Amino acid sequence: MTVKGVFANLQWKLLALLLAVVLWLAVVGEPELVTSQSVPVFYKHLPRDLQIGSDVPDRVHLEIRGAAGKLSPQELAATAVMVDLAAVNGPVERTVTITGDSINLPDGVKLLRAVPSQLRLRFERTMTRELPVQIRSAAAPPAGYHIANQEIVPAKLKVTGPESRVQLLESAQTDPIDLGATVGRAEFRVHAYITDPQVRFEGSPIVTVKVNVTKGAGAR
Repeated sequence: MTVKGVFANLQWKLLALLLAVVLWLAVVGEPELVTSQSVPVFYKHLPRDLQIGSDVPDRVHLEIRGAAGKLSPQELAATAVMVDLAAVNGPVERTVTITGDSINLPDGVKLLRAVPSQLRLRFERTMTRELPVQIRSAAAPPAGYHIANQEIVPAKLKVTGPESRVQLLESAQTDPIDLGATVGRAEFRVHAYITDPQVRFEGSPIVTVKVNVTKGAGAR
């Protein structure tokens, strides 16, 4: 090659060399770091007639390694553990081991460990039943008065959840009602509450409590 050929398009050759160096520094020269990240757990392909009856964490703590640029909050924003339940077809207990294959990590980022590293899941049939609603009082009627009668509308509410947990429930309870200044007939719209967080109301949890507070016999 002649000297003239070497220097032909010199500016473009220098620019290409500069870009190659910058790219090398960005990829190869970037320091590798280790960090921890708390990520959500998602369950997919759960059969409609089954529910998870066991207490499981909704987040998992990951220890990961990768280039500094790949470990930024923006790069890790969509990272999550995906648990595929397609193989579950009835009430059963299964252990899921969390590996890198179940986590959508950015390219070049590796999983070192997960805490917890396994999830023990118990699957149960979904059960629906009606529970009676009980009234809770925050304060009794004024001195010399008593509750002549009371009514809850509706008297029962439908709940649904894992079979074993629904079977343990005996009732739903209203929020406390203050009758300390109530005389005569009164109505209160209040929420009903279930003690088990894995059981839920199928419809509205709001009930109407009707009371009649009168003076005389029965007062304490």
